[in-house]
Amino acid sequence: MFYNSLRYAVSRERLRVNPLDSPTLKQDWAQPTVDIAIDPRAVGNPAQISQALTACSYIGARQGSRFVAFFACLYYAMMRPAEAARLRDTNCELPETGWGKLLLEGSKPEVGKDYTDSGQLHDNRGLKGRSRKTVRSIPIPPELVTLLRQHINRYGVAPDGRLFRSESGNPVPKSTYSRLWAKIRPLTLTPEQVTSPLMRRPYDLRHAGVTWRLSAGVPAAQVAEWAGHSVEVLQRIYHRCMDGYDDIWIDRMNQARQPLHQLD
Repeated sequence: MFYNSLRYAVSRERLRVNPLDSPTLKQDWAQPTVDIAIDPRAVGNPAQISQALTACSYIGARQGSRFVAFFACLYYAMMRPAEAARLRDTNCELPETGWGKLLLEGSKPEVGKDYTDSGQLHDNRGLKGRSRKTVRSIPIPPELVTLLRQHINRYGVAPDGRLFRSESGNPVPKSTYSRLWAKIRPLTLTPEQVTSPLMRRPYDLRHAGVTWRLSAGVPAAQVAEWAGHSVEVLQRIYHRCMDGYDDIWIDRMNQARQPLHQLD
């Protein structure tokens, strides 16, 4: 961040050169290795997440039911919370039966009123790590199609088409859905699991969605495209979550060997 700030100063002609580009500047310290791999203990299985979504629908008179489809988007569509906050009805293809599709074109992260031109808590931005013109297409299973159709039928959409918002129409603050998730976990998990990292944050639903697709045998390149990652980053983040699947891979390799075995 500091380096990019200096680059910006150069572009605005406040500095003639970036001092960090000087060949005389020596870096004698070792660069730290950042471990960004996901803790597999945090990844819930499909049954646990299904139970969590059911529990969510029963919390409060009005609050919980408004967030069932929101949390479902993080899992079934591998969306980031900021992407779900920006989701509009025009981004959704929701057939009456079968799989649907989401076309993501932006995000609405919570950055603070001091950091937006509008003075609002949330800002309109492009997809993470992509240009504003990038659109990401994600196939979604019938479970999410049904939940989104039910959400729209029950709550409608905002004037700008957004699906998820507070009762006053504003984007939902992170603190609101985080507090709700903290109430969901004890209703879904055992006491031992509640004290563990399992599904500790709403963001862990996205990790579970990626892991689900990888464990189903979807090629990493395709999962990366749907999730908005590069293949390299995807493999670095999720390689630990795929431990313990050796029996599944061996079974699939045996199935692939059968035609060859018949030729022997």
